[in-house]
Amino acid sequence: MGAAVLRRARTDAIRFRRTLLLTAHVVGAAPLPSGFRRGHLPVPGTGTVRGAPRGPCCLPGGRPRIAGIRQRSLGSWCRCDTADALGKRQEWGKRVTEREIPEQYLDGYAHILAEVAATGRRLTRDEIASRRALGERAAEAGFGLRSLVSAHLSGARGAWPRGVAESADGALAAVQQVVDAFAEGYERAQRLAVRQEEAARREFIDDLLYGRSDLGRLAERAERFGLRLSHEHAVAVARGVAAYDEGDPVPRQVERALISRFGDRSILLTTKDGRLLCIAPGHQTEVLTYFAKQAHAATDGGQVAIGRPQSGPGGVVQSYEEALGSLEIAERLGLDDPVLRAADLLVYPVLARDRQAMADLVHNTLGPLTTARGGAQPLLDTLTAYFDSGCVAAEAARRLSLSVRALTYRLERIHKLTGANPSDAAHRYMLQTAVIGARLLDWPAGEL
Repeated sequence: MGAAVLRRARTDAIRFRRTLLLTAHVVGAAPLPSGFRRGHLPVPGTGTVRGAPRGPCCLPGGRPRIAGIRQRSLGSWCRCDTADALGKRQEWGKRVTEREIPEQYLDGYAHILAEVAATGRRLTRDEIASRRALGERAAEAGFGLRSLVSAHLSGARGAWPRGVAESADGALAAVQQVVDAFAEGYERAQRLAVRQEEAARREFIDDLLYGRSDLGRLAERAERFGLRLSHEHAVAVARGVAAYDEGDPVPRQVERALISRFGDRSILLTTKDGRLLCIAPGHQTEVLTYFAKQAHAATDGGQVAIGRPQSGPGGVVQSYEEALGSLEIAERLGLDDPVLRAADLLVYPVLARDRQAMADLVHNTLGPLTTARGGAQPLLDTLTAYFDSGCVAAEAARRLSLSVRALTYRLERIHKLTGANPSDAAHRYMLQTAVIGARLLDWPAGEL
């Protein structure tokens, strides 16, 4: 997600500034601040760098041989006891930097350092603006901040004033200003790229779930996000107690769990209308099952619905609508299962497809219950509990916290008002269908 890119950009900026402090210490311009430990410096000196010259205290790649020898680590090389070893490492680092970073991103840098060291002035607004612009251009060109740091440090070593402490202090201050301006421009370009990427991703998700875009063009855009719409896909939708956005902790927690378990398996995790969504290939049922488990836990007992796998660019829309419909049915019928599968609830959309016919059935079958004392709702709840318990009177009475005698009285009252006996198999199907229809149509709270 975009938040991860921003976190990496901030981490790179911290590396940039810490490397600058260590550089000043190595060249003798300034001591390290109190509490600064080299173990906190995230530079590549802990790894092996192919081709790095070695000194008497180093292993291949510039790593320390033993801790007892006096040394100062700097990036991928070290400053050993011999000046010759230091010169070789600096020359090698300069060759690597010059090969990786074009000179255009250091344009005017050496001149600024030389002039600041000679006059002691600070950078002008135009000079700071030019550093920010170069940082933006370097980010847009795809160069890593670590390589750009190395290029600036190599340039600082080449233009560093010798012999005069005041000049070194001024040059160090100039390098700090350049670093801040360059990193600011770099981070600004990265934030812009992240916003553009998030906008494109959100537009694609909206088009995918609503089917508003051209299907051929939609399939091309889907490949950028790891989806092959020519194959079957299924959608799982999780609903929690609160609404969720892309950058919230709950979606990030579920995303980390999925990535750590399955890696990159053409999975798209996002949010829509405050709900969590997971789009996965239809044959990878274990992905959606694991998503349902993680989403249920992360949302503190939220409900998850899984649509049926559908093929083609429009299949994602169909599966998404099935999952949404399953959540709506569960809310109307009071289903509290943590995971709902659209394939198991197909009977309910069939019953609700012809709304007028269902309304007529409810009105003709259950309408007389409205004349009972207390209204139709208590008797409708009695029928619901009776059918849900398998027409076992004792179990239905326990669910309603009634005695068996009280439940039997209510069933007789229903029989008298409607003319249909719940205990009679010939009447039971009609009554049960009417009860389901009443719950789907929110009757008697709402008008038919």
